[in-house]
Amino acid sequence: MTSNTSPGAVDPAVREELARLRDSIDNIDAAVVHMLAERFKCTQQVGHLKARHQLPPADPAREARQIARLRTLAENAKLDPAFAEKFLNFIIAEVIRHHERIADDKTNGAAPAADASGPGE
Repeated sequence: MTSNTSPGAVDPAVREELARLRDSIDNIDAAVVHMLAERFKCTQQVGHLKARHQLPPADPAREARQIARLRTLAENAKLDPAFAEKFLNFIIAEVIRHHERIADDKTNGAAPAADASGPGE
């Protein structure tokens, strides 16, 4: 379908296939959000453990291993490894930010935030 084709001119079978594919995309998006939420719950626990034991929020060696691992997974899944790396770097940066906040709260005696959202290590 081109931009100058009116929606009414599209074959109903094409519209039906498009709707089916978009429904699948919507389901996958929902699964991704739920998986990220679970991941962030785990990384919040990691952040609290690190703060209790005065470990640094970032672990560059682990992060490098994770990036290499994800690039391989992406290649095997026929996904652009550079995209996968950018995505993981975004998540890692958010996790580190959360870990820093948790460590600061522990150091300053602040009550830990109830926020369990966010990416993770």
